[in-house]
Amino acid sequence: MKLLFDHNLAPRLVRDLEHVFPGSRHVRNVELDEADDRQIWEHARDQAFVIVSKDDDFRQLAFLHGAPPKVIWLRVGNGPTSEIRQILATNVDSISEFGQSTEASLLVLPGLPF
Repeated sequence: MKLLFDHNLAPRLVRDLEHVFPGSRHVRNVELDEADDRQIWEHARDQAFVIVSKDDDFRQLAFLHGAPPKVIWLRVGNGPTSEIRQILATNVDSISEFGQSTEASLLVLPGLPF
């Protein structure tokens, strides 16, 4: 499954998670660094990406339009990139099941427990 990381996430997540999510990109890598949410949504839909974001707007688009594309919404606030990486790496199975689901359009992943 290919992930498309939104502006609010670090570009290095692509490299850090390449072994579990090959083919993933950051919006900067696909010339969408100045794009609005609608342009990112359309690119993800057209190129079969799953959007990963902390932005509530993508959660709302998933409810409004459904998939594709699918959205992984991270409820982590301003947590460090290491926390984002750990959340995604420890939820690989859930993310994979989500990607294979024909019905699901939104996966909410909470922050790490304290």
